Amino acid sequence: MRLLGAAVVLLFALVATGCAHPQTQASSSTQQRHVFVIVMENHSASEALTGRFTSSLARQYGVAENYHAVAHPSVPNYLALTSGSTWGIQDDSYHVLPTKDLGTQLSAARITWRAYMESLTSRGCIDSPVPYDPGHNPFAYYGGKCPPNVVSLTDLTSDLSGSTPQFVWITPDMCHDTHDCAVSVGDAWLQQQVGQITASAAWKSGGVLFITWDEDDGGTDNQVLTLVVAPGVSHRASTKRYTHYSLLATMEDVLGVGRLGQASSAAPMTDLLPS
Repeated sequence: MRLLGAAVVLLFALVATGCAHPQTQASSSTQQRHVFVIVMENHSASEALTGRFTSSLARQYGVAENYHAVAHPSVPNYLALTSGSTWGIQDDSYHVLPTKDLGTQLSAARITWRAYMESLTSRGCIDSPVPYDPGHNPFAYYGGKCPPNVVSLTDLTSDLSGSTPQFVWITPDMCHDTHDCAVSVGDAWLQQQVGQITASAAWKSGGVLFITWDEDDGGTDNQVLTLVVAPGVSHRASTKRYTHYSLLATMEDVLGVGRLGQASSAAPMTDLLPS
């Protein structure tokens, strides 16, 4: 959703109970691989599966059938996915948060990463106009500005054919994420983007692509579709209960870094990963 205002959240109590949880190191035996994640918007699992291409991915690859977003509205879910905490935020406004997030963590570990934002312009992370939405760019919140790792989606094609970052985050614009447009429109966009990723050497050489939805359509259950797309893996489904904290834990484990916030106690989605 479009941001409503500006606020500053630097509450020490939240820092202590949110992203400042002790990190649990992933096993040293975890294979390093490229991790891709695409975040779509505001549809239940059943609604998302009406997309022809999306349903084909669900038939071919891994599906988390009991996966739930952690809040309404959108922004707290994006923060949960990237820091292990909602920081007590219950709106879609802009908040300046401490730099205790996945991007900062990866940079400190010298793991290459980029966040690709569709429709991001030269006006920057906060002021780029619709259909870009800064509320769907969580990396703009941490430290009150975007790191240089946040770039336009137009950079992805050359990066996939050249030096692909080890971690790739992709945010569609407000139409292609199906926030403002039909599921069929977002489904066609996904077909193009996923095809580009799965054709890349980075994905083919042990990479994994996660596709999730930030929240459902406002229901109390908040169940959303989450797909795990990896080479050489046939269809599998998990009925274990997972959340956005589970996805963050899984990505951090795969990347070989510690877990942030509530990801430290979340169950990783290992049953959907290649063995």
